[in-house]
Amino acid sequence: MDAEEFRRRGKEMVDLVADYLENIEDRPVYPDVEPGYLRSLIPTEAPQDPENYEDIIKDVERVIMPGITHWHSPNFFAYFPTASSYPAMLADMLCGAIGCIGFSWAASPACTELETVMLDWLGKMLQLPECFLAGTHGQGGGVIQGTASEATLMSLLAARCKAVRRIQATNSDMSEMEILSKLVAYTSDQAHSSVERAALIGGVKMKKVPTDEHYAVRKDMFMKMVEEDKADGLLPFYFCATLGTTPSCAFDKTEELGPLCNEENMWMHIDAAYAGSAFICPEFRPLLNGVEFADSFNFNPHKWLLINFDCSAMWVKKRADLIGAFKMDPLYLKHENQESGLVTDYRHWQIPLGRRFRSLKMWFVFRMYGLNGLQAYIRKHVVLAKEFESLVRADKRFEICADVVLGLVCFRLKGSNELNQNLLKRITQCREIHLVPCQLSGRFVLRFAICARKIESHHVQKAWQHITQLTFELLQEPEH
Repeated sequence: MDAEEFRRRGKEMVDLVADYLENIEDRPVYPDVEPGYLRSLIPTEAPQDPENYEDIIKDVERVIMPGITHWHSPNFFAYFPTASSYPAMLADMLCGAIGCIGFSWAASPACTELETVMLDWLGKMLQLPECFLAGTHGQGGGVIQGTASEATLMSLLAARCKAVRRIQATNSDMSEMEILSKLVAYTSDQAHSSVERAALIGGVKMKKVPTDEHYAVRKDMFMKMVEEDKADGLLPFYFCATLGTTPSCAFDKTEELGPLCNEENMWMHIDAAYAGSAFICPEFRPLLNGVEFADSFNFNPHKWLLINFDCSAMWVKKRADLIGAFKMDPLYLKHENQESGLVTDYRHWQIPLGRRFRSLKMWFVFRMYGLNGLQAYIRKHVVLAKEFESLVRADKRFEICADVVLGLVCFRLKGSNELNQNLLKRITQCREIHLVPCQLSGRFVLRFAICARKIESHHVQKAWQHITQLTFELLQEPEH
């Protein structure tokens, strides 16, 4: 493909993408295929000779689309949103064209410097304490990670390294292995599984703190666990607080928990993967109160802030704590400006060496929407969630199972777990809308998350009509 054909095919691809997104709700939101469906539709080996571009595009509809779950359909209410916008897609095209691997400032200065500035822009939108911003006299700064899972792992590994060094400074006779065997980390029993996975990778114990009736971690229970573990000779060193849990969008009480972590020399990381985007709205910013006690904070603009995957924003209060845990400086990565104090080499802030020019997406989206546009987008989703909540509450057959704070509604049919499992099974089989479940207090609960960029009130109303129709049919059966 030469430049001339690329121009032509590129314009065709933009039309294809626009047509797909404009007509996405006409497609069944959930695929009707069996495992292994794709292998029978394509050859068993790559072609020896070049094929026509037209044939490849035809096969997108024949081979790929039947197996796609349409995450950007206004009939998709599962998991949490995955962000998408035309400005972000255009920025991704430019990122792919530039193709730089921004592991250091010298590898492409704009790639590094734009990221530093964009994380400061976003930090100011969130009203983060100045110590988290790079463009201040503080010692912190921001970085784009691939996912919140990576950010959690990075914070845990940095905390582990810092704890080992601190303990060895006062207990020089303790070996690193002995310290590691005694370290203990904590998180909510509602936290995402990636937090527990980070502890598995990091080779440390992790304990889950029981939550209150609102599924939030409170100080009293946490303090009791810490004191018991210290009495048993363990070394508490890390706590991952969650603001907006995956099952129910619950919020740990960071204003209570932060001072305790500070007193106990425990690193507090705040994971706000989904909810963090909402904190750009003044009415939701109080949910972030307590961040001033945290050592690190992370959320995913690629969930709810119109920036395509992957773009997970992480800030640290003391960047030296992060860099000090991972810094490797072979000769082939050194450059003459690295000791100037004016540049950042992001390879020291992450697990991979290489990184894409992801801040371009932030730059395009922030400029084309503005803070007011981004706030309006968040507020619209919250209003639609409240609309769905009111529909559920008006039907005496159903119950709301957790506080509706942002864009997630947890609900269920009054009755057995089996009844709700059967309802969800029918919803999935119909493929008109897509939901996923969670478990709250031993109950099987349906999650209804407002996800799509183009969702409107009539989509919410239609989804509820579909749910109630399937409920009516289910309850008419003899066993019910």
